[in-house]
Amino acid sequence: MGTLQILAVAVTVGLTALDGFDVLSISFASPGIAIEWGIDRAALGIVLSMELIGMAVGSIVLGGVADRIGRRPTVLGCLLVMAAGMFMVTTVTRITELELWRFATGLGIGGVLAANNAIAAEFANLRRRNLCVSLMAIGYPIGAVVGGKIVAVLLQAHDWRSVFYFGTAVTALFIPLVLFLVPESVQWLAQKQPPGSLQRINSVLRRMGHETVATLPAIAAEMRKHSVRSLFQPGLIAVTVLSTVTYFFHIITFYFLLKWIPKIVFDLHFPASAAANVVVWANVGGTLGGATLGLVSLRVGLKPATIAVMLLSTLMVILFGRSAPELGQLSLLCAGAAFCINAGIVGLYAIFAQSFPTHVRATGTGFAIGLGRGGSVLGPIVAGYLFKWGYGLPTVSLIMALGSLIAAGVLSFLKLKPDQPTSMTLLRSASS
Repeated sequence: MGTLQILAVAVTVGLTALDGFDVLSISFASPGIAIEWGIDRAALGIVLSMELIGMAVGSIVLGGVADRIGRRPTVLGCLLVMAAGMFMVTTVTRITELELWRFATGLGIGGVLAANNAIAAEFANLRRRNLCVSLMAIGYPIGAVVGGKIVAVLLQAHDWRSVFYFGTAVTALFIPLVLFLVPESVQWLAQKQPPGSLQRINSVLRRMGHETVATLPAIAAEMRKHSVRSLFQPGLIAVTVLSTVTYFFHIITFYFLLKWIPKIVFDLHFPASAAANVVVWANVGGTLGGATLGLVSLRVGLKPATIAVMLLSTLMVILFGRSAPELGQLSLLCAGAAFCINAGIVGLYAIFAQSFPTHVRATGTGFAIGLGRGGSVLGPIVAGYLFKWGYGLPTVSLIMALGSLIAAGVLSFLKLKPDQPTSMTLLRSASS
């Protein structure tokens, strides 16, 4: 892989980190918003949910846009929407306006996530594709940890708006980075073949340090078309359904742990600062888990590795629920559970990149992520009702851990196709 390819993948890591930062930033800002505006928890809950709803819609709708007009313009457009959404939050005076701009920010994030997976896969070479997609996906916990530390410092001297000023600046910074470091992918150009695609491909190839090509590969007309309906045609329907269901159930377990850790630790009579440290350890574990899965996938099959960490996720969440009320043990178990759970999510991103062909890669990824976000909403709600009905932490953890177990079972039915030839291989064949 050349320098340009490495830099492009590095940018995708940063873009995913924006997701992790933004999800955490609204959580940090919400107490200040509630105090300043005098809103109750029910209204605040709607505000916190609007971004998730926007992300679901953005993933499904804008993933298709990325396959239609290209990865690069889609990401640039989404970054503009995200920057505008974050900045406008600092100017609003009504709760409905706040909800609107949080929804808009979520739309942009959802589109970036769908296109980002395709970019990481298509700028990687075949050998390191799974690793590059894995590195892209671990940007989420990195953004949560680094962003959380920065936000904590900002809020010591400024009000809640400082969080979104910072988010606006960082988001805007990525616009020139994408413009200069992430050209349109050769694979998308070779597949879709828009006007001037040969010249654009050769321009990118020269920047990568490769020889130029004389002709484009022959692509069937149906392979240039795409829509969400394409995901349910013979040959793709099994991939679409199984991968979406797998992501949905596994994300239930993930968001149960992520959202309930602070409350669980606090209820065990530890201070709020201790709960925050446990969350940090969980994100550190998630980062290490994603990176490890990427490295393991270089030597072990992607599907069995992902199933294995999902089974381990089930075990670790159950053990977390049975932990002694000792802070060190809780932190270790949370880090271990997050290690396994996030490794499973990273594995699924790599499976999306391998399973969906180029012409629907962003569409398929966006569809799976978008519907899967329903699990992110459902997980904390189900756990909350279980606690309300009088079930203890061991029982609730056992029930919520079943999400990863079900996901592993569903994934076992998915048949991964052999890695498809890269765009470089197709172009060389066409030229020869």
